[in-house]
Parts: sequence; C-alpha cells; structure tokens
Amino acid sequence: MIYYTILLFVILDFLWTQYLAYRNRKRMNPNIPEQLIGIYDQEKYQKQQAYQKENSRIGLFSGFVSFVIILLILVFNGFGYLDQYVRGYIHNSILVSLAFIGILYIGNEIISLPFSLYDTFVIEKKYGFNKSTLQIFWIDQLKGLILSVILGGLILTLLIWFYNGFGNYAWLYAWGLITAFSLFMTLFYSNIIVPLFNKQTPLEPGELRNAIEKFSQKAGFELTNIYVMDASKRSTKANAYFTGLGSKKRIVLFDTLINDLTTDEIVAVLAHEIGHYKKKHIIQHLITSIYIGVLLFILSFFLNNSTLALALGSEIPSFHLGIIAFSILFTPISLLLGLLMNMASRKNEYEADAYAASFGLGDSLISGLKKLSVEALSNLNPDPWNVFVYYSHPTLLQRIERLRLNNQE
Repeated sequence: MIYYTILLFVILDFLWTQYLAYRNRKRMNPNIPEQLIGIYDQEKYQKQQAYQKENSRIGLFSGFVSFVIILLILVFNGFGYLDQYVRGYIHNSILVSLAFIGILYIGNEIISLPFSLYDTFVIEKKYGFNKSTLQIFWIDQLKGLILSVILGGLILTLLIWFYNGFGNYAWLYAWGLITAFSLFMTLFYSNIIVPLFNKQTPLEPGELRNAIEKFSQKAGFELTNIYVMDASKRSTKANAYFTGLGSKKRIVLFDTLINDLTTDEIVAVLAHEIGHYKKKHIIQHLITSIYIGVLLFILSFFLNNSTLALALGSEIPSFHLGIIAFSILFTPISLLLGLLMNMASRKNEYEADAYAASFGLGDSLISGLKKLSVEALSNLNPDPWNVFVYYSHPTLLQRIERLRLNNQE
C-alpha cells in the first residue's frame, strides 16, 4: 500500500507541475498585452516571448527526464538495489547512508549537467545574458561540488549520528544544528562563500556612495559595508542583496545593477532591501526555523521504518531510505506549507516597497523595477495560479499598482 502511495504521489506531483507550466504557456501571445504597453515595446516583447518559450521547452524536457528516471527507479526497486550494493562494501551505518546519498547526488548532478550547459551556453548566450566561459563554468561546478561534499557531508554526518544515537530527542539536536547553520550562513555567507565565486570590492567614494550613505542616515540605518560584486563576468542580469545581522550587515550591489540603473533607482532598490530589515523580515526568516523543527520531528517517524524501507525495495530500515520516503510522502503538506510561506513572502515584499515609497522613492523604485524586469526578459504576465503557488515576490504589475496606491495616500 505504501509503495503504491509513493508511486501515486510522484505521478501526481509531476502532473501538477506540468499543468501549471501548461497554464503559463497558454498565456503566451505574439501581440503585446495592453497592460504591458509602456513597459515592453513590441520588439522587446517578442524577444521575451521567444526566451520564455525556449526556457519552457527545456524545463518541460528536463522535468520529464527526471520524472521518468525516478519512476523507473521506483518500479524496478533501484533504491533497494543501491542500498544492497553499498552494504556489500560498507558496514558502518553512517558511512552507508553517506555513500548512498552521495551516489544519488552525483547521479543527479550528471543528469542535470547537460541541461545546465545548454541553458548557460545556448539559451542564455543566444539572448545576450551569458558572459561566462567554459573554464568559469567548470571551475564553478568543481567549487560547488567541493562545498557540497564538505558542508553537506558534515551536516549530514551529524544528522545521521543524532538520529541513530539520541532516540526520541534526536530531532531536537538536529533542529539546533540546522538553526545554528542557518544563522552562520546569514552572518557569514557574503564573507566566506561568495568570495569563492565572485570578487567583492568596497563601493568607491562618489555620487552613488554619498547618496546611499545619505539615505541610510535618513532612515536611521547604520551602514558602512557597501560592496560591489563582479557579477558581469557570468551574466548581464542585475541584482542586489542585503545580508547579515548587527555589525555584520552588508549591502552587495551587482556591478550590472550600477550599469543599468540611475543613482535614484539604485537608492530606491536599496531602500526596499533596508525595508526588509526595518520591518523585521530578516528575523522572521529565522523564526521559520520553527517550521524546520516541525519537519525534523515528523521526519523522526520515517527514519528506520521497516515498512517504508520495504516499499523502496530493501529489507533493512535506514536513515537514507527514510529520507527518500519522507521527501515523497510529505509532498502534499510541503506544497501547502510552501503556499503559506510564499504568501507571507509576498506580503513582506509589499511592506518593503511601501517602506521605500515612504521616503518619496516610489517612482524611482517603479522605474528601476521596470528596467530590471525588461532587461532580464522577465515574464510580466504569468498565470495567476503559478503566481499563487510558486512566486515569493508579487509580479511587477502588482507591485506597481500597490506603489501607485501608496503614492496617492
């Protein structure tokens, strides 16, 4: 019964994601929609539609390949055979789980690699986004693999140790570990991880730095760490982000952002990021660790479960088989929780926009968001169901409408 439930959930999840993708494709239209006139011109809109179609096709194909592979693995007891194979060479339970998950991870990377190469060097290059080289791509892949092995392997080892040795309280130790790691990444991600891939340099004195510092003083936001990241060596797409807490606060601007936006527009974008901090959204993200704790508690009932192990083709219950069963059977609840989290995230985005608008930066934020969206060939007319299910940010049109309402108040 559990085996067929797992199969059913995998099939339904695939059909659901493909249905939502189909709804998005139905909204494609060679003629520019009325609501996008003035944001996209006809030529740019045609380019955006072509870009969206190509991304949709590669997404459809990669999703289908992944679905077929997982389905074949489940039908032919692939997880059970892999478990048996690993146990033929390794006898320590922690090492068995690490080897099993490591093999699946490498297999997934190998399957994903052709799609990643095609996306980067065919689609992104065709539409003028990719600035990366094959050398940079392969170095990034290697660095990512090493980071995954070191950080992922360390955390996974500790999680397996907790669940194998601490009984009913294992999930509490696991929760503490994940929370501590999340806090560490919030504080030090930009200092430790980012420099492995990109160079960050302090923003030079001048008009832009003066304008940012003037706004931060006006907003009562102590900010001395303003950095520029050399994102242009990989892509023309622009962005900015805020990270850290307390004295570790840091604003990072992509160099492409500085090239694409005016000083007022950049300040407005940063005001939005500062708004997240002022509205305690950063703290809210940490509070979501409660959600992680609940997941880890539920997970404890799946691990070392002989019924679930048998459903996946093995007679020996284990941590790694429990993880796989959990990830599949938890899909409906995960979808629901994801909806709630995205709703909260969209609310936070509106609040951060309103914060920027409260300093008279509403129009500058609107013009900046328009430029960023158009230059990135973003889909500004997505299907409402896709927005509701997947979007952590409101659409550009929704943000513009809300900002204009704020300006009228």
